[in-house]
Amino acid sequence: MDNQSTMPLDWDLGGLSEGLRCYSHQEFFEAHEHWEAVWLRFADPEKTFLQALIQIAASFHHLQRGNPVGAASLLNAALRKLERYPAFYGGVAVEELRQGVHAWVEVFRQGAASPLPPFPRIR
Repeated sequence: MDNQSTMPLDWDLGGLSEGLRCYSHQEFFEAHEHWEAVWLRFADPEKTFLQALIQIAASFHHLQRGNPVGAASLLNAALRKLERYPAFYGGVAVEELRQGVHAWVEVFRQGAASPLPPFPRIR
């Protein structure tokens, strides 16, 4: 398992790719499931990074189910994890993602915004 920390994040195949496809179609529960199925194979720092993405997807699943408190809690946890990563990591534009998550955190902090920001992009 020690060599797992050097595993690259491959967004073109398998669970990461399927999760990304689901996330981009706002199928947040399915994205969470695909990513959760693969994140255990990784070691840090990739493992924590994937956990942040899983929390983002789970957050928006909570929001879709009418649980804004759970959504806000998970987004805050994900944002804390993402703060330790550079602007671009593992094939993902992390700074853009952080900004998108932060916009939603502000919506939850201040109350519903009109219009709501777009869902944070993972690319």
